[in-house]
Amino acid sequence: MRADRLVSLILLLQNRGRMTADRLAAELEVSVRTVYRDVEALGTAGVPVIADRGPEGGYRLMEGYRTRLTGLTGAEADSLFLLGAPSAARDLGLDAVLATARHKLRAALPAPLAERAERVRDRFHLDAPGWFRDAEEVPLLAEVTEGVWERRVLRVLYRRRNTEVERELWPLGVVLKGGTWYLVASVEAGDERAVRTYRVSRLSSVETTGEVFARPTGFDLVSYWEESARRLEGSVLRGRARLRISPRERELLPMRFGAVGVRALKGAGPPDERGWVEVEMEVETLAVAVGDLLRMGTGAEVLGPEELRRAVADEVAALGRLYEGRD
Repeated sequence: MRADRLVSLILLLQNRGRMTADRLAAELEVSVRTVYRDVEALGTAGVPVIADRGPEGGYRLMEGYRTRLTGLTGAEADSLFLLGAPSAARDLGLDAVLATARHKLRAALPAPLAERAERVRDRFHLDAPGWFRDAEEVPLLAEVTEGVWERRVLRVLYRRRNTEVERELWPLGVVLKGGTWYLVASVEAGDERAVRTYRVSRLSSVETTGEVFARPTGFDLVSYWEESARRLEGSVLRGRARLRISPRERELLPMRFGAVGVRALKGAGPPDERGWVEVEMEVETLAVAVGDLLRMGTGAEVLGPEELRRAVADEVAALGRLYEGRD
């Protein structure tokens, strides 16, 4: 770990020029005291790090010095697909490796291209988790990921409703969707094998059997996930609701309902004198739809179907009775 950090320190000074100890500590996610020790170790190893004193001071490499430590290791190459998703790299335990890979790539690029790459990094950032919720705890993600990398059969306990089931899985890939990690794996289904999706946070235990498996011929993780997502959406969204929504709820609809809300707004009617609009939105079962629509409070009125409108009205009436007589 320290060797990787020393390489990163050299590459930072080579790529960016003079940097203060505070800035280096922030980039390397260590203390300033650790930076002092690392600089001293580099000097002992013959790396010409120069310390400039004064208000404009900092550490820099001697003029003309360039390191040749720009070749990527296997782990660093593996981490490159996460360059735009630092939170995902952190969940997978690849954040330090990814930082070193990024510094090496920049050092290997010609100066004009390196500057363009740095501008992109400064201007674009992907934050995968949704708003107003903590990320799920995934303590077994590292074990799952190792099984995916090494093609090792995993024996797992998986929480499903109120029970736990034991499964032997061929782990084919992991997917981060809306801040939630999923494991895509092949499992025995009768006399055949089928590909299934498991929520990593629901894994109670993960044990590597040591057995190496062969990936199914022609399996493509991206294609599987896209088709699986379409099937899930089709099975969950069973009906449509006609709504009249306020200007505020019109703004919040994509945040509350994601792609479903975006699609509803595309077909919105013209606003009335108060700015309210009519939309038609896909909804789940009646019970789920009532709870979802009540989240919008007085900013939405259900126009139809009649069964859904009555169900929402009954729920509102029950809430009124619950709060009657309360100060």
